[in-house]
Amino acid sequence: MIRLVSDNREYLLSPGETLETDLGVLEVPDGVEPGDIVETHLGTEFTAQALRGPDLFTHFDRTGAPMMPRDIGLVMGHTGISDGDRVLDAGTGTGVLSAYLARAGANVTSYETDSEFADVARENMAMAGVADGVTIRTGDVTQALDTLVAEPPFDCLTLDTADAPTVVEQAPQLLVPGGFVAAYVPFVEGTRDVVEAAREAGLQSIETYETIQRTMDVGDRGTRPQTAGVGHTGYLVFARR
Repeated sequence: MIRLVSDNREYLLSPGETLETDLGVLEVPDGVEPGDIVETHLGTEFTAQALRGPDLFTHFDRTGAPMMPRDIGLVMGHTGISDGDRVLDAGTGTGVLSAYLARAGANVTSYETDSEFADVARENMAMAGVADGVTIRTGDVTQALDTLVAEPPFDCLTLDTADAPTVVEQAPQLLVPGGFVAAYVPFVEGTRDVVEAAREAGLQSIETYETIQRTMDVGDRGTRPQTAGVGHTGYLVFARR
């Protein structure tokens, strides 16, 4: 897939694909490369750009609210997930987090309880070009813990599921020494359950954050935060074996 941009218009298309728009018919050459200019039959120019992480957030087919890029950044920054790491992820949802991790070189095994959601996520992984780096298993991760414990240990557990405390309880058996847990929790009450499970499991360096980001308005009169909303998304709990 490649991103084609003209002013405030953008499309995500495959080489060789044709799209009819109000700006004209857009035919994407088979050999299109980032930086190429592709014109519609009416002469509107689109610039080809490589697909980046934020584009996945924008264009993935959604089965719910995906994890925000800022939260993904915190997960990656606090755990150091990188090339060659093995990551256990639950639940998959839209798959934005899994795709980001795979694009960083991690090998991701992700669990999604809803079979239709899992199918959508697999299509999203193909769109992102990381189908080889992400294995999406349909099922409840808590029912697979005995099997997972018998597999090679993971470098990180990324959890966005109500069953996160149950998985955290098994973190010492699932993680390599020094491996991380990163749990996204939508409600403050759930953070205590995750933290207590981490303590009971003997994990270390337990930290909990609320994630808030304010958008700034920059104008002629001055610069100030936008007045619409506080930018809260949820809570992140980190711990380490």
